[in-house]
Amino acid sequence: EDVELVDSEAELEKNLVSDLTEKINDLEAKLQEHNQQYETLNNNHLRVNAEFDNYRKRSIKEKEDLEIKVKCKTISELLSVVDNFERARNSINPTNDGEATIHKSYQGVYKTLVDSLKRLGVGPMRPEGEIFNPLYHEPMLREYTNEYPEGTIIQELMRGYMLGEQVLRHSMVKVAAPQTSDSLDQKENLVTDKKDVEE
Repeated sequence: EDVELVDSEAELEKNLVSDLTEKINDLEAKLQEHNQQYETLNNNHLRVNAEFDNYRKRSIKEKEDLEIKVKCKTISELLSVVDNFERARNSINPTNDGEATIHKSYQGVYKTLVDSLKRLGVGPMRPEGEIFNPLYHEPMLREYTNEYPEGTIIQELMRGYMLGEQVLRHSMVKVAAPQTSDSLDQKENLVTDKKDVEE
């Protein structure tokens, strides 16, 4: 009987170990399944957050670009007003007190306009003496000379403006070209043609 009791206890222990091992395996499988679900959900969460962050950044960038575009368009329209004020300042010479008063008052308006543009970040280009750069300058004339290195801007014919790093209007410039025998012949022909016309 003792032997049967020991055998029966051994059988019970064996069954108990087998049951516990099966339960542990089931729990480990469930844990692995839950870990995989967690990883999937976590990856989806991270992806959605990254997509939303990219969308937010893209929206901010598009809004800033649109603001700059509208600002550039508006300011570009005002540049012709600035040009007209500068032409008037250079061409009008007041001869009496009344003209001087009018001249002074519209110069006050001009100064206010220019100061407002400066506060918005608009600045004139100062290209004279620089090397020609098609990103900022538009060549209008070429002067054959040995006084300046080739490609140097000799004169600004119409002022260009920048808004920060953005070009509002290219500077229209006269650019130095190397003087060659062909360019000297062209100059002589121009002088000869002018003399013929005058005669």
